Amino acid sequence: MKKITVSRPVTFPDVLRIRRYERAPELGPKILFFSGGTALTDISRLLKKYTHNSIHLVTPFDSGGSSAILRSAFDMPAVGDLRSRLMALADDTISGQPEVFQLFAYRLPKDQKRKELLAQLHAIAAGKDPRIKVIKNPMRNLICTHLQMFIEAMPDKFDLKGASIGNLLIAAGYLNNRCQLDQVIFMFSKLVNVQGQVATTVNDRLHLAARLENGKTILGQHNITGKEVGPLDSPIADFYLTQSLDKDQPTTARLQKKKRKLINQADLICFPPGSFYSSLAANLLPKGVGAAIRDTDCPKVYFPSLGEDPERIGMSLDDTVFKLLDILRKDAGEDCPADKLLNFVFIDSVNGVDLKPASKAKLSKAGIHVVDTRLVTPQSAPYYEPNLLVSSLLSLT
Repeated sequence: MKKITVSRPVTFPDVLRIRRYERAPELGPKILFFSGGTALTDISRLLKKYTHNSIHLVTPFDSGGSSAILRSAFDMPAVGDLRSRLMALADDTISGQPEVFQLFAYRLPKDQKRKELLAQLHAIAAGKDPRIKVIKNPMRNLICTHLQMFIEAMPDKFDLKGASIGNLLIAAGYLNNRCQLDQVIFMFSKLVNVQGQVATTVNDRLHLAARLENGKTILGQHNITGKEVGPLDSPIADFYLTQSLDKDQPTTARLQKKKRKLINQADLICFPPGSFYSSLAANLLPKGVGAAIRDTDCPKVYFPSLGEDPERIGMSLDDTVFKLLDILRKDAGEDCPADKLLNFVFIDSVNGVDLKPASKAKLSKAGIHVVDTRLVTPQSAPYYEPNLLVSSLLSLT
């Protein structure tokens, strides 16, 4: 079999191409995103209008919020970002399962006592709460059974304030499926008719850690992001995975063959905006990810995050582009050509932030194209406007 490469001119936006995808989203392109967190939520909701084949690899390393409570109780991977992305891609129209969508998105109140929260959870699990009553069988029975499993496994002092029903269901499925997360994701995706594919980069029960330039070691994603605790007081010198929040034990996670296959199937790979380390770089830490990206023959594009990112202390926009390449080369090989890992960097120099001339020249020499196009509007500033970003992605496929 002989392999050839075909190139074509690209117009931004490519209106005809975008309209074609909109008419038949079930035939849309396989755009793969390395992203956790919520930065891609609005983009994901919009993207399903054009393709039902997008691929989203998220990390299970979060150690804060409701994920921390579940991880502490059941020694499991974090599922909050996973659930959030599944819900963003779920079919919430009347032709889908809007009642199931609404239940999975529901959170127990934060201002009620444990006795009241338990009563509500028991009512949902028993099929008596209005939110579950509107769901038809056999789906209602399946949901009730899993919630009952969760209640039986739940520790006596488990904090239910603000608990996501979707998270509890994923946790129950995880426990009921011999701690096999992929099977639970498949079931959850079918229940809410996810219009795309969501998977964790790895299923390991690990945590993020950072070593700062001032010598400090920070354990746990919630201590790195600057959202639940104060921001970092020194730039990140090293970023890695560890086995525990209690002890600095650097470890290695490995990309599964089926996750590598997802990367290799992509029509376009996107490094999207979001927290640079905990959302983007965390997905690239497992061994095999950089090599899979290197070996996938499709366009690779980076949309550098705009606005303030507490994790990016001491880093300019230019620094993030070259840092991304450094992280990828740790697995792909130090001598890997840059254009095997990245082909396009998108900026909006008029409404967003520009790269320095020296950086543009360096990227151009490495075979990486800087695409300067409209991506920010007065309404979305200082962040990307989702329609403009999605249009740019679709125009490249």
